[in-house]
Amino acid sequence: MPPADFRERCRALADSPDAGGGAVAKLAGYALDENQLRVLAAAIGKIWAAGRSLAPLAPFKLGVVGKLEPIVPALVASAPRHGVALECVRADFGQSLQEAWSADSPMNRAKPDAILLALDHRALPLGRDPRGAQAVSSVSDAVAFVRSMRSGFRRNSGALCIVQTLAAPPESLFGSCECAVPGTLRSLITAFNAELAESIRDTGDLVFDVASLAQTVGSANWHSPVQWNLGKFAFDARFLPLYADHVARLLGALRGRSRRCLIIDLDNTIWGGVIGDDGLERIVIGQGDATGEAYLEVQRTALGLRDRGVVLAVSSRNDSDIARAAFAGHPEMLLRENHIAVFQANWNDKARNIAAIASELSMGLDAMVFLDDNPVERGFIREALPDVAVPELPADPSLYARTLLAAGYFEAITFSEEDRKRAHFYEENAQRVTLAGEAGDFERYLTSLKTRIAFRPFDAIGRSRITQLINKSNQFNLATKRYTDAEVAQFESDPACFTLQVRLSDVFGDNGMISVVICRPRSPLEWEIDTWLMSCRVLGRGVERIVLQEILHHARAKGVRRLTGRYVPTDRNAVVRDHYANLGFRLVAEDPNCGTTWELQTDSIVEAPPMEVDRSGFEPALA
Repeated sequence: MPPADFRERCRALADSPDAGGGAVAKLAGYALDENQLRVLAAAIGKIWAAGRSLAPLAPFKLGVVGKLEPIVPALVASAPRHGVALECVRADFGQSLQEAWSADSPMNRAKPDAILLALDHRALPLGRDPRGAQAVSSVSDAVAFVRSMRSGFRRNSGALCIVQTLAAPPESLFGSCECAVPGTLRSLITAFNAELAESIRDTGDLVFDVASLAQTVGSANWHSPVQWNLGKFAFDARFLPLYADHVARLLGALRGRSRRCLIIDLDNTIWGGVIGDDGLERIVIGQGDATGEAYLEVQRTALGLRDRGVVLAVSSRNDSDIARAAFAGHPEMLLRENHIAVFQANWNDKARNIAAIASELSMGLDAMVFLDDNPVERGFIREALPDVAVPELPADPSLYARTLLAAGYFEAITFSEEDRKRAHFYEENAQRVTLAGEAGDFERYLTSLKTRIAFRPFDAIGRSRITQLINKSNQFNLATKRYTDAEVAQFESDPACFTLQVRLSDVFGDNGMISVVICRPRSPLEWEIDTWLMSCRVLGRGVERIVLQEILHHARAKGVRRLTGRYVPTDRNAVVRDHYANLGFRLVAEDPNCGTTWELQTDSIVEAPPMEVDRSGFEPALA
């Protein structure tokens, strides 16, 4: 719950010249009602108006199309909770097609990063016909209407579109037969939602599943005939905070702010009891016991998250051998030690352990979620490590899994093969760390990995992952430019641009795509490195040097004499501040606001660790 002096804190936030995005995010992190969201949005507006920075929040400009004036303050105030500093641009739904197809419309001139098409079934050409004769054409017309709007906005503003599914109203003409009659409103909405999802697949646009949101709170609660009649508001205003939070989750995911690691406590979090006191035989877990099944569901949820790419770690005040014994020896355990990338069971304070986990995984603390039944430990982590997300768990362990998932920490906008394998990548990386300790000599360690690196230009197969990396990578990201799926496709098809997608494998497994490079020509003799990013899990292995070798190889083949690159500092990419200097580039310009510019002649010699190189994706002359 928000503090009693919430309004005063918002006022102080707006008036303080030193308050930044961290303080805003802290206030946004409470469960706020509509009025409190409005107060916080006003404070954020004053900060914007004063020209102050909201770093480290990621800036995002969102176009909003629809009859949703009250939602804008709720969106602005909810976005910092998910790492985003939001600016909204509004358009009236009655003029939506004109807005979309006019290159000079206010929405298109604003060049938003994304446009929310906040559609309701009453705004689309869905004609009821219980006889079913026009059902198919009615749904197709509605989907075509949305597709036309999306196409217009994409062409004229370059923005991706976030399109809502439709929430069916609770009223029915046929009772239980409503879904079986093709021309009823419910069956039309069901068909529209399915066809909409199919039409958006692989386009770079996103679906916002409002239908599922309405089902969660109940269709009769979601739809308010009174508020529709009074103000044409598509859903009950009580759910503005819920709606805004779910939109903000998507925006955070688009900016790479979704969490990637779940850190779990053990005693009374994934099993009942204290293993050090009760012993392995008396911890509570397993089928046939209500409490034991509740803890099984927490483990089942953790495994489900791992299967979709979330990395699992343990932080527990426990003797390490005793804690690990449950994973190895209890027959009812679903989680096993091989599912855990980093296992910290000791008597250090948990803030120190979580920081160690982040360091070992090469992740920021803002990628972490910490699940602990103990309110004292939760409060301590919130104060000591405010970037770590800490869900407030209820007393009943039956609700732990639901509470964790309902918070939206792990919001996804795509699900690729790379996502599916991510947890395995980090688990294998922990094995590499162990091998490095055993090898002693670092050069011998690198050789023992038997690394294979594969270079390819951008292509349609890799496009989704390339776009994901561009929008999620924050630490090893020299210029931190963000591009949409459509813009990545343009780089892919532009013969003047040089692009690289880089994959890495070794004796422990496939690391997947770990680097993306975009070079633009500034002249026939010069390439500018527009984008260079890498996964932090491969830092320290000399990969950046062999990537530079590859860039130089292709530049020389094209007659290019000079590379230039820029380092643009952010609050999160200090790790690459000396990247160009360490690779032999010469500093040619420095601006305190815009960063540094570096230059390297393409005939330079760059030493790199030995790796097997695969260039089979390029033309024979370049491979």
